[in-house]
Amino acid sequence: MPVNAIRLVSKSQNGVGAFVLQCKRLEFNYCDWAGSSKGMNSFLKNVLPKFAKENPQIEITVAPRPHRHPIIRGEYINGREKVICVANLEHNQILQKADLLRNSSGLKLKRFNKPVKSENQSVRGIYSPFHGANWQI
Repeated sequence: MPVNAIRLVSKSQNGVGAFVLQCKRLEFNYCDWAGSSKGMNSFLKNVLPKFAKENPQIEITVAPRPHRHPIIRGEYINGREKVICVANLEHNQILQKADLLRNSSGLKLKRFNKPVKSENQSVRGIYSPFHGANWQI
């Protein structure tokens, strides 16, 4: 009787073997006419080519958005998208917002009540000031 191995499907984990960037697309929307797009227009002309060259794994699209404030829209591999309004910002501030969207995971923000979340119990056990050699009544 032949012995067959049990097939296990490996679960992919980001950072194990290769890092997969969560942001898959950045869309830059601007207006040619509005004054709030002044910083976005200078960003698109001067900074965006270098940013796109440094991040070839992200699809970058530029589209006009007439008579509206400029925005940056990030789309992620989990299907979510985040939008940041960059009205009246300078080109270096817009670069910081683009980096923020690039480095985000696309997940919703969660509030944690406890500062540390762990699946495993503590090695030392539960802390109590009543245990130890220095405690006396």
